[in-house]
Amino acid sequence: MARIKYYYDTETCKYERVKVSKWDIFLNSLGIFTLSLILAAALLAISSTYFESPQVSLLKKENKELLMYYNDMEKDIKQMDNMMAALQDRDDNIYRVIFEADPIPSTIRQAGVGGTDRYRDLREEKIVREDLVIDTYEEIDKMKKQMYIQTKSYDDILDMAKNKSEMLASIPSIQPIANKDLKRLASGYGMRMHPILKYMRMHAGCDFSAPQGTPIFATGNGKVSRAVFSKTSGNMIKIDHGYGYETKYLHMSKFAVKQGQIVKRGDIIGYVGNTGLSKAPHCHYEVWKDGKHVNPLNFFYNDVTDEEYDKLIELASKENESLG
Repeated sequence: MARIKYYYDTETCKYERVKVSKWDIFLNSLGIFTLSLILAAALLAISSTYFESPQVSLLKKENKELLMYYNDMEKDIKQMDNMMAALQDRDDNIYRVIFEADPIPSTIRQAGVGGTDRYRDLREEKIVREDLVIDTYEEIDKMKKQMYIQTKSYDDILDMAKNKSEMLASIPSIQPIANKDLKRLASGYGMRMHPILKYMRMHAGCDFSAPQGTPIFATGNGKVSRAVFSKTSGNMIKIDHGYGYETKYLHMSKFAVKQGQIVKRGDIIGYVGNTGLSKAPHCHYEVWKDGKHVNPLNFFYNDVTDEEYDKLIELASKENESLG
């Protein structure tokens, strides 16, 4: 029961009852309510600062664990990225070098993984720490793309490995005539004086001097793509060995094979002659790789020892006149 309050009225010399208006009651109640709210907020702030609720403690624990898992995941992704880089380096600089294949361009290996809307759903969900989540997804997608490209590269290398024996048999790797005493190499690759035209010109092959009728051998497996006569080359045979390799044999006296015929390394394809612009009976031999002539001396590794190869290099380096 509310207490009744009185006050002493000096005019009437009596105690009069205090009359409280509804407005006063409202203001007093509002003040008390406001003060209560302030005290409650202060108590809540103190409580949340020094005394965590079970829910807050659980959430903090979960956040700490998630951050720990994210850091571990980030370390794993970096380790996988390093491993992938090592595999790519080995692929480009070892495996593809062995099989004479071009490395995969970095523009393909490091290509993007989709447009700007790829992670739109994640952005629309307004998830917590959106940047961390999207960065992780981007790293994983990038890794998946690189793994796919590397897998395809290994498939290509496996195919090349299966064809390696065929490729090795096709690459020209012996001298075109028998030259056990190493006395047949008369002129090497490079600028030489032409014996008939009498001016310096590029000698795109090697000349092997030999008696008329000496057998000439195919230096690798392949297909006879040309067997023709011309005024400069005389009787000439060209063999397509595949894998970008071709060989030419000039100034023959006659052919032993026909155009379109399949030959093996060591097969007789013709005989030494003196046809075309030639000074003496010999075989002018050329090796072509990807449409460009290269030094045939670099391919005499299947029928000579290291010492014999050094001797051939010494003979080829002499600035002598070509035979044709």
